[in-house]
Amino acid sequence: MNEQKNNNKPNQEESPKNVMGEPVAPVSAWKKALSKRWVYPAAYMVAAALILTLVWVYQDASHKQAAENTTATVTDDVSSVETGAEPAADPQAGQKDEEAVEATAVSEDFVWPVADATQVSIVKPFYDKDGSTEEHEAALVQYKDEFLTNSGIDIARSDNAAFEVQAALGGKVTKVEQHALNGYTVEVTNANNLKTVYQSLADVKVKQGDEVKQGQTIASAGKNEIGKALGNHLHFEVYENGAPVNPASLLPDSSASNK
Repeated sequence: MNEQKNNNKPNQEESPKNVMGEPVAPVSAWKKALSKRWVYPAAYMVAAALILTLVWVYQDASHKQAAENTTATVTDDVSSVETGAEPAADPQAGQKDEEAVEATAVSEDFVWPVADATQVSIVKPFYDKDGSTEEHEAALVQYKDEFLTNSGIDIARSDNAAFEVQAALGGKVTKVEQHALNGYTVEVTNANNLKTVYQSLADVKVKQGDEVKQGQTIASAGKNEIGKALGNHLHFEVYENGAPVNPASLLPDSSASNK
């Protein structure tokens, strides 16, 4: 009987069953691995190492490319020197050289507008508004009943003889005309906004549009109506930016002097 009771008792060592009769799911090996605390830090370290490796490889390739380009440039320059090849010409170099030559060519100092300055003198000075009363009186030109201020200087020989008139500066002849009072007139436009005017001329040797050089003969001294009392003479004017300038202050020293 005891045996029967013992047989009726449930076997306590039997495996438990799942509710509703479903089998128990086995635990995944990946889940077990991921459940470890060291897994995620290790994964981050591996990813960081990969990124650093890629960056290093990229930088190394960039440095090599730059070094190759530099070497090629230096090699080309050395080859040009060895073979005597000239560097590429600057398209503006010729223009700059021409401008420099032109600037040098026009940098002239005034010379006397006559062949021999020792044979002439200034017989009528320039009217300077800042001059003294005596200087003002000496620079007045009388025409009939009027007194006019002299806008240039008048040059003549003491024997009243004619003389050659030469260009005080090189330039382009911009006017040749015969004026009723001033006589034959030649106007030359010079560099640096200067203009030289020659009046009371005879035997004019240039025409409008001509290029004249400094010291070139352009005419002979003659007579005009407004300076009739002076006989054969040259009336010489200088303008800077359109304003009259005293020519005597621009001419070099010579034996010519005011009378």
